[in-house]
Amino acid sequence: MVWVSAAALAVAAAYGPALADDPYEKLTPEELAQDRETIRRLNREQLDYVRKRDAGYAEGWRAYARGGRGSASDERYRDQAHAYEADRRSYERAMAEWRQDVAACRDGYYEYCRR
Repeated sequence: MVWVSAAALAVAAAYGPALADDPYEKLTPEELAQDRETIRRLNREQLDYVRKRDAGYAEGWRAYARGGRGSASDERYRDQAHAYEADRRSYERAMAEWRQDVAACRDGYYEYCRR
């Protein structure tokens, strides 16, 4: 039963769009002209939006190419990256010292075991 329902649904989904009416058959010439003008207006608005967006992108890339200062978020990111690198170096030094202490402790230098 489920298989038959699934097959019927697949057939309806496949052939439904083929049987749909052409929407332009129902439109009067005035409605078609209005529809075309609406589409043109929407396309122009979208083109204006894309041009403004791309101009902003281009300005950002020009600033990057000039090597100028970036935005505050760029500076904050650089500061955080430098702080992370410094913290990482400090951590690596502390771990190296700890490993040396462990090795010395295992070699019998027990004063290094307490560190």
